[in-house]
Amino acid sequence: TKIMFNLYFTLINSRKTFDNYDLFVTFVSKTFLALTVNNMIYNSFNFIILFPIIFLTYFCIPSQWNRCRNLFLLTASYLLYINLVAVYALVLLFVTLVTYLSALWISNHNNKKLKVMASGIIITLIPLLLFKYYDFVNSIMTDAMATARLRFSLPGHNWAVPTGISFFTLQALGYLCDVYYGKIKAEKDLIDYALFMAFFPSFTSGPINRAALILPQLKEQRIFDDAMAVKGLKMMLWGMFMKVVIADRMGMYVDIVMDDFRSYSGMTCLIASLLYSVQIYSDFAGYSLMAIGTGQLLGIRMSANFNRPYLAVSVTDFWRRWHISLSTWLRDYIYKPMGGSRCSKKRCYMNIFTTFLVSGLWHGANWTFIIWGLLHGGMLMVEKMLGIRKLKTGSRWERFIRIVLTFTCINMTWIVFRVHSISDGLNVIGKILTMDSGTDILSPGNKNVIIMVTGIIMLFTKDLSDEFFPDHLKLFDNKSRPVRWVSYTVVMIMVLSVGMLDSGQFIYAKF
Repeated sequence: TKIMFNLYFTLINSRKTFDNYDLFVTFVSKTFLALTVNNMIYNSFNFIILFPIIFLTYFCIPSQWNRCRNLFLLTASYLLYINLVAVYALVLLFVTLVTYLSALWISNHNNKKLKVMASGIIITLIPLLLFKYYDFVNSIMTDAMATARLRFSLPGHNWAVPTGISFFTLQALGYLCDVYYGKIKAEKDLIDYALFMAFFPSFTSGPINRAALILPQLKEQRIFDDAMAVKGLKMMLWGMFMKVVIADRMGMYVDIVMDDFRSYSGMTCLIASLLYSVQIYSDFAGYSLMAIGTGQLLGIRMSANFNRPYLAVSVTDFWRRWHISLSTWLRDYIYKPMGGSRCSKKRCYMNIFTTFLVSGLWHGANWTFIIWGLLHGGMLMVEKMLGIRKLKTGSRWERFIRIVLTFTCINMTWIVFRVHSISDGLNVIGKILTMDSGTDILSPGNKNVIIMVTGIIMLFTKDLSDEFFPDHLKLFDNKSRPVRWVSYTVVMIMVLSVGMLDSGQFIYAKF
């Protein structure tokens, strides 16, 4: 990594030696624009080619010209977003301007603060409600009227949902609420705020950034930090491994079985459900690591999004470890404003129920997501009633049993999350419980199975060692240089040799 960065900075420092510097600048800019014609996602060759150009251009700009750097990152972010569906960049811009202006009004005027905040929230939510939930609500109303033998139907739409709309909407709403409650001051610089909203490493699938963390960093002079960059590259490498070696290869089997579960045996459905649990973890946590690592390379720190969730000892503990930026957002802006746990037990249970109803709806306009959210809310309420939500456990065996039971519950809810309808979810669970007969597609000698098993072993070996032996079994951070470099090399070889590069978008991008 040091060699790579030395090469970059040698090029930067010697840029005046080019015979035609204008030609060099033109080459970089045209290459950037050409590459953005195709999707630039982390598991693509385009990203491997394009990001070094962004990185090099970014650090070519002197650190004293911080505003120019921010403007460059903002331009790059919008170009990448326009590349997905050009017109939807207007949605991102609309949400940005509404919350920016609303926050300024709240900060500069003492009157009508509540009305301005409420209006800002409603206007900010309009694109999300229109694109993501309009057809869902329309179908519910149509079915309800049909049951009463009445004909009622609003015109539907077949527009695609803007990528990352759920993420940047929550990010904007969190900022507006923080300004209203006086936790932060309203951002006056539109470029900095727009960059906070559109920062390209995280705009499609999070983490859901907090203004209090990101905006102060955008004001600082960011010099290249070797240690921070190396840490970021390690995160990107492991995240790429989780995505292209584990998640995408498992996705092939999961899609085959879950989309035609009636043809397969109960054991095959069980294996597919377990693989999906690992797939969605590897896919989403892999994205988060690559996003955070990319930010680290550019000198911007983002909050962690996963902390070994499948080693949780309760569902409550699971939500402290899974999609941390969403769970903390729901806690701070939904659960606590309703009273949190500082109220009667019945009211507290209703707060939990409502919070996870919102969580389910946030994930998608389908009854499967709503039921998934309510199942998690129900399990949290049961844990609270029984007093088993605390993290303290007794013996190692007790902790092991609680981890297994928690994972079993989480795995069953993932089935409902993955299928297309509630009836499909019940049928899949029924086949698993009865071990219904059918076709088996997994063969122990299959090359893909061997790769998947190897990937799973490596993933959970790392998670187990980080959880229980954080100071002994480190590989990427081992004190021994040979151990570190062997680890880097093995993972990189697996990514390049058996990884499924350019295999498609991340699962959570559609949310």
